[in-house]
Amino acid sequence: MKVPALFVSHGAPDLALRETAWGAALREFAAGTPRPTAAVVVSAHWEAWGPVLVTSTKSPETIHDFAGFPAPLYEIEYPAPGEPALAARIVGLLRDAGIAAETDPRRGLDHGAWVPLRLLAPEADVPIVAVSLPQPRTPASVLAAGRALAPLRDEGILLFGSGGMVHNLRLLEWEERDAPPPGWAAEFEAWVRGRLGAGDTEALLGYREKAPHAPRAHPTTEHFDPIFFALGAADGDRARSVFEGFEMGSLSLGSVAFGR
Repeated sequence: MKVPALFVSHGAPDLALRETAWGAALREFAAGTPRPTAAVVVSAHWEAWGPVLVTSTKSPETIHDFAGFPAPLYEIEYPAPGEPALAARIVGLLRDAGIAAETDPRRGLDHGAWVPLRLLAPEADVPIVAVSLPQPRTPASVLAAGRALAPLRDEGILLFGSGGMVHNLRLLEWEERDAPPPGWAAEFEAWVRGRLGAGDTEALLGYREKAPHAPRAHPTTEHFDPIFFALGAADGDRARSVFEGFEMGSLSLGSVAFGR
């Protein structure tokens, strides 16, 4: 049972408290996809120096890695189980691909993981393993990690990256959630979607030089890099849109799946 690979723009943490079109789209994606046997997530909010780290705890904690949001957000728990045996397999697959990797028995799930997972697997009954973004890294190195784990999709394991298709907190319209996206943000996302739709991996790997407004869309790369994990896991499958939209002007919620 092969399941799609996925890239989710996870937006602001308080999406976990609001009913939105983005949330409805993720629920619809989950409803139209066979229930995964497990999920493997690469989040923008977990970067680690040295070997790639893979969570191996049986009960990953819910990490509230943010500040200044409404109190109910800090009360949310996502008590999905971990899967140490899968973590060990992932380490083996990464090492076989020449990628240094180790298990991490302490790390839990940050909001880049649990906010979308509450919509994709609301019963918290799907085992979850998180994989760190390496430091240092290139788009190609993240792509290679996704390719190394792509065979897991054939076992019904959902591989997904969680970040943001456009992410520059300094330029958000913080007081106007429904502000329209500025031209530069819309142009960057349109370029990315066009390259994804064409299967133009080489252009995407060189997006910093080739995409319009790339430095403005991503002054740092951690929110865009998870898309390369999903692209590697796609194993040649073309992208299809799961959701298109922005909040606070330029905060993209754009999400795509690879395969059906």
